[in-house]
Amino acid sequence: MRLIIIRHGQTSSNTRHLLDTGYPGAPLNEVGLAQARALVGALAGEPIEAIMASDLTRARQTAEPLAAARGLEIIEHPGLREIYAGDFDMDVDWEPYLGLIQAWPADPANPDRRIPGGESAAGFFQRFDGAVRQLAETGYGCAALVSHGGALLTWLFGRAAGLPHDDPGRLALGNTANLVLEDGGGSWRVERWADR
Repeated sequence: MRLIIIRHGQTSSNTRHLLDTGYPGAPLNEVGLAQARALVGALAGEPIEAIMASDLTRARQTAEPLAAARGLEIIEHPGLREIYAGDFDMDVDWEPYLGLIQAWPADPANPDRRIPGGESAAGFFQRFDGAVRQLAETGYGCAALVSHGGALLTWLFGRAAGLPHDDPGRLALGNTANLVLEDGGGSWRVERWADR
């Protein structure tokens, strides 16, 4: 399967630098809505047959123009939600949260490592892996997945090969950045990272 990974469009929480990880989350702002519409043209060459999105508002809104253009229903999946920040949710200091989740892929021996008031590494990987597995098992040749920056980077560094850098703290996914993964028979390989 060819998997197009997409980060959601811009929200007011993004522009205010708020760590907005809870349900249902902020909707897209006007810039984010325009970014979502622009995905239709940006991904015109991809033979997308299915679209799965987090059930947070901003992810569904990001997927809607692409789904409408392709005549597809959006498969909503809570397993694709952002990593819940627990005690840090809606904070403006992202460093404690990012420090924890960026360490998860590099420390698989400690799956119970937990965000205070939030989820554990094991819980996150179990739910995100489950959503990706469900999408892969549909049998489609190409599908799109819309999720969130922290969740996507953490999952990619834990599960994919071919990343452009070995440190998740040095990479970022801008709003509606998209990348391409190929399933190599049970393991994912990054074929294209955003605009690289």
